[in-house]
Amino acid sequence: MNRRRRRMWCLWLAFAVGCNHAKLPSAYSSQPTVRVLSVSNTSGLTIRVANEHADPSLWLSVPDEVAGQDAVLVLLPEHVTVRRRGTSEAEHLYLWRPGRSGSRPNWMQVHNAFHYEKEFAPGIHFLAQVSLEPDGVLYHYEFVNRSDVDFDSVQAVTDPRMISPLFHDVRLERTYVHDARGFALLASDIPERLTMPLDQWLPNRYRISYAWRADETRVQKQADGVTFLNASKRADEPVIATVSTDRRWIAATFSRNPGNLWTNPELTCQHADPEIALPRHSKGVIEEKTLLFRGTLDDVANKVRQQRAALK
Repeated sequence: MNRRRRRMWCLWLAFAVGCNHAKLPSAYSSQPTVRVLSVSNTSGLTIRVANEHADPSLWLSVPDEVAGQDAVLVLLPEHVTVRRRGTSEAEHLYLWRPGRSGSRPNWMQVHNAFHYEKEFAPGIHFLAQVSLEPDGVLYHYEFVNRSDVDFDSVQAVTDPRMISPLFHDVRLERTYVHDARGFALLASDIPERLTMPLDQWLPNRYRISYAWRADETRVQKQADGVTFLNASKRADEPVIATVSTDRRWIAATFSRNPGNLWTNPELTCQHADPEIALPRHSKGVIEEKTLLFRGTLDDVANKVRQQRAALK
């Protein structure tokens, strides 16, 4: 082999070896590769699986905003809680935990939707699906009860947390519910919240009744130090909404028939969680939606009225 041909052969061999090394599977690397799942709609809203957490969660990002990237973290779900027939005690089948430790779900993507499946004792098969829609995100949970146990109550609690300063609202200055007069601030009946020291305002859970009977006790101290604050009014639409600091974007969560609407102001989460019964050897579906779009509170009311009946 002459010198020129030998040199060309050596260059080709180096290139081939380099390419093969680049294609080594993640099992041979020091940091296993986690597949990035992300999809956007025509308005620029993006949903992305939050790989920094092993337990299932999702980032929502909005375009053209300084704080729009990873603006909302959604736990899918935060917990799955059931109550067996004939008992008053709730039991957690699942609790979300932050961080990378733990078993990751096998996320699958089909077009604009992500889903995973999981088994819960005693004999409950669970499927969670999140779909990106033109004006927000639809959460769909399916339960198949293969056991001989009847459940009077099943909840899969979705937890959208307003992480970004764009939506974060600790004093509840931009978080609204709807009553007979229209949209009003959720915590309008406690105006002193705006000036009281934070250690007096927090931690709390601010709640307003929708389908459930309103709680007459306005302030309820809990053993863990959290205070339940119950609104004096009732909501007449099943939605809780937060307006962005620049008043351009709305984040609003609703379902077909939640018992109440509530938030933890420290997280500025939005809860409109429904519950279903799940008898033995039956199937059940829970759906909820977070609207995230440029618009007004009146737009939110119209969308909820148009879309609510289609939710399961």
